[in-house]
Amino acid sequence: MSIQLHQIKLYSSRPNIPKPVIRLSIPKLDIQPEQHWAFFCAKGDAGSVFAQLLTNDKEQQNNKPKEEVELDGELSGLPEKISLVSLAEQQALLEEELAKDDTDFLDRLDKGTSVEQLVVACCQSSEYAEELITLFDLQSLRYRGFRNLSTGEIRRVMLARALAEQPDLLILDDPLAGLDISHQAQLITLIDQLQNDVQVILITSREQALPDSITHIGVFNEEKLTGSYSRKEWESLPLLAHLRAQSAERSEAMLALIQQYQHQTDMPDPLVAIRNGKVEYTDKLIFDDVNWQINNRQHWQVRGPNGCGKSTLLGLIFGDHPQWYSNDIDIFGIKRGSGESIWEIKQHIGMVSSALHLQYRVSCSALDTILSGFYDSIGLYQQPSIDEIKQARDWLKLLHMEHLASTSFKQLEYGQQRLLLVARALIKRPKILILDEPYQGLDFLNRQLVKNALEMIANNNLSQLLYVSHHSEDALDSIHNFVDFVGCAETGYKTVISHSNPQ
Repeated sequence: MSIQLHQIKLYSSRPNIPKPVIRLSIPKLDIQPEQHWAFFCAKGDAGSVFAQLLTNDKEQQNNKPKEEVELDGELSGLPEKISLVSLAEQQALLEEELAKDDTDFLDRLDKGTSVEQLVVACCQSSEYAEELITLFDLQSLRYRGFRNLSTGEIRRVMLARALAEQPDLLILDDPLAGLDISHQAQLITLIDQLQNDVQVILITSREQALPDSITHIGVFNEEKLTGSYSRKEWESLPLLAHLRAQSAERSEAMLALIQQYQHQTDMPDPLVAIRNGKVEYTDKLIFDDVNWQINNRQHWQVRGPNGCGKSTLLGLIFGDHPQWYSNDIDIFGIKRGSGESIWEIKQHIGMVSSALHLQYRVSCSALDTILSGFYDSIGLYQQPSIDEIKQARDWLKLLHMEHLASTSFKQLEYGQQRLLLVARALIKRPKILILDEPYQGLDFLNRQLVKNALEMIANNNLSQLLYVSHHSEDALDSIHNFVDFVGCAETGYKTVISHSNPQ
């Protein structure tokens, strides 16, 4: 039986917006049982809304404060068992785990539910759970608490849990998010192998994320499904060239906005120095013997497999990791632990990461989210100046989100939230800009916009980039310095410093 949608319109009512907003519009769509579809998100979050609609996830649609959802049109033919993997689902499970944190009542740190328990909980048999743990390369993580996993490791757990439900329809929203290069290749191969056992729908903004088994592609632009194509038709479609041209134009505007308010404090070399850096827990060495120096006008990319410690290393610099004081680190000429205020350091550093996204669980408005970047706070607790408010509104206008200025951060889709966090980091014009998988959840147009802007920022030395991305198409031509983690999870990782076309 085919999945059929006819004259679908999904509305939501939000505070401070006078009339319901159309979140999703699908004139007509027919998904046959033997077809495997990918839905390409050119602009907007309609793809994620579509995934929620297919899973009949009313709880997910209605869990945003004071938001009412209304559906018009006809939807039929949905199979009984549907599994969804998405960044929003990942975020929800993380928040659920945080809510169960019993550290205050134990004589040890509560690391959360183990990987093995999370997979077994969704399986009908322990034998199948073991198959999935092996399939998604989770053997070495089976006893690790969920809250101690990296973003890529969490995604592999989510994929295992989805297949554990033995669905008739598997929906993967941003399927490669957080996965390192080898696990990306494994997932694409797995999707092709699943084609005879389960119907697959992908939601993606990456043209490279299309396995051979995908037979049809639909395009979401803004809130509307604007076209559907066979695989052959898609490959000759000029859509991506048009979108790149649009993003280039907006990137110039973003650069102009940054330059308009640009100011920096001169800092002596080195900006950052880490000597014999090491992070170790009672049961595991993450990395050791890290010696890394960052000088003025250098941009760096940190590379390595899931779980090697990339985010941990950046957290040591930013000051958010608990072992930062036990390491020999100088930041902006100040020795860490010598009595400096963490806020003295953070005022010169901007951050975008999945960890920050998770921490941002407050109900402040979109405008206040951007303004909080001036104060390095989660939420806004100070009265901003008139000039700061003007700058934040300029950012909202640039991002085409001015109509959402009063909307709660928690009401927005994941991609909209991530875009606000990018603006939050950029608005303070930081000396160092830490970007840990910054594009997660972004549609194609906004991903290109941010990538182009980062390239311009680096070329004009408006900030110095510390950059993490697992996708080859995200590489920035302006980055010539690399920190590569080598080793293995069992014995810990070390770093290798390299340069191409050194400055």
